[in-house]
Amino acid sequence: MTIGYMLFGLFGLSLLNVPIAVALGLVAIAAVVTVQGADMLPNLALTMFEGASSFPLLAIPLFVLAGAIMNASSISKRLIGLASALVGFIRGGLSFVCIGASMFFAEISGSAVAGVAALGSILIPAMRKKGYSKEFSAAICSSASSLAIILPPSIPMILYAVMAQQSVVKMFVAGFGPGIVGAICLAIAAYIQARRYNFPVEERFSARNVWVKLKEAGWALMLPVIILGGIFGGIVTATEGAGLAVVAALFISGVIYREFDIKALYKALVDSGLQTAVVMLLVAASYLIGGFLTEAQLPQQLAQAIGGVTENKYLILLMLNFAFLALGMFLHSAAAIILVVPIVMPMVLAAGIDPVHFGLVVTLNLAIGQQTPPVASVLIAACSIARADIWATTKANLPFIGALLALLIICTYFPGISLALVNLVY
Repeated sequence: MTIGYMLFGLFGLSLLNVPIAVALGLVAIAAVVTVQGADMLPNLALTMFEGASSFPLLAIPLFVLAGAIMNASSISKRLIGLASALVGFIRGGLSFVCIGASMFFAEISGSAVAGVAALGSILIPAMRKKGYSKEFSAAICSSASSLAIILPPSIPMILYAVMAQQSVVKMFVAGFGPGIVGAICLAIAAYIQARRYNFPVEERFSARNVWVKLKEAGWALMLPVIILGGIFGGIVTATEGAGLAVVAALFISGVIYREFDIKALYKALVDSGLQTAVVMLLVAASYLIGGFLTEAQLPQQLAQAIGGVTENKYLILLMLNFAFLALGMFLHSAAAIILVVPIVMPMVLAAGIDPVHFGLVVTLNLAIGQQTPPVASVLIAACSIARADIWATTKANLPFIGALLALLIICTYFPGISLALVNLVY
């Protein structure tokens, strides 16, 4: 009954356009005061501070800042140029350029919103000039950018690892296989659409052009090598790797390319500060409500309730998929992870589901949620750039949502795709 009242209050505040972080905090405070009394109020600020001050969470603002630095310099344009030289010869080539560039960018920023902001501002106008509809342009940029949620160094993966008490590096390793399969699924959907609408070929394949673009983007390509090489090589932790990403992005854009000045740095700091404030306020408020639910033993009660229906882990995964798909439509991915993961983890572990595998399932569900209104943060960002109607864009996005759903099914019931590399390394 308590969860019911809390959900009712949360959705009621959301309908009144109260920011989700504020709504979570108000619901948590109301629940604590109602159940435990007003004497607990002085402890709430300390609880929120404790939730937002975890060391692994420091990686989030640093990776966001690295992405903002890339946005303010020419690194994004160089990555797009290389992707165009590699796959632009295929019909509908700009769609494949978008997917390829999104994979490159995801390996550096870890943020889908940062990816669609950086790449969409360049690719969407280019696609419009080549005859692509603004809805299709926004749809492919939005869906491709969501690969950042499952490819390392994914920010939602960092949040999941903290909430589920798992290794951040193991989560990063597990993301490689699903990320590559996801890119293939999106590419198949894009090619079918290209043949259907007779989209143009971007440019002829030229080995010389590939070499030229590779040299231009060579230092930009060093960023994921430096970041992921340091993390997986055991030289730095994931949090230290985020700091390394900022230093490397500043050095490459400012010293090597000489295209980054104080004005661009100020813009990058402001943009990353705003994004970080949104995420960290969500983290603090969600930690507060998660602590209340845990003290009330509601996660254990939920686990017992679902365990009474079935003990089959595949059926449990199916029910959780439906639950996270629905949550993803109404909650920001950070809020969904921090609010729900602590509740369902006892049930997941009791069912014998590998927590790293489950983390991939959770993040994939939320990647799809970022494409489905009403919240759809990544889709809304793409529509804003393309000046396209969100519902018309959602219709154009259905084939790509279908590709992501196919990826979700594959990764849910074939856990080896995410765990094979983890088992090999560890």
